[in-house]
Amino acid sequence: MVPTPDDPLRGRCVCGAVQFEITAPLREARYCHCHRCQQRTGSTFSVNAELDAADYRLLSGEDRLACWQPPDGQGKWFCRDCGGHLFSRRSPDAPLVYVRLGTIAGDPGVRPQWHQWVSSASPWEPLPDDGLPRYDETPPSR
Repeated sequence: MVPTPDDPLRGRCVCGAVQFEITAPLREARYCHCHRCQQRTGSTFSVNAELDAADYRLLSGEDRLACWQPPDGQGKWFCRDCGGHLFSRRSPDAPLVYVRLGTIAGDPGVRPQWHQWVSSASPWEPLPDDGLPRYDETPPSR
């Protein structure tokens, strides 16, 4: 599926208090193995995809959103009720949003293209042999 304004992708947090739609194709999906993603998710990585902020629209729950803003990174937006992580953004008015693929209902239409921060990858879970490029930190072009 290729999302459009007339036929968007939809997503939500765990409890459903925050719901959103995506009206254009996602791009540049990646696995992130940094310590912050590990601690934030309680897992070995997070999976995120980039899109223009104009193509990400909250349908409900704006009043349920909270943001943790680390001093040296992007704001991590989540639902106050269930704690479900939804997206990250450099600032509230930044032009790009990085949506958590697990929050999308159905096929997001994009696949991860690389692994980043493999220098921080969890030692107890080997990286998959999936043929994707691996970067110690972020890819050189980012």
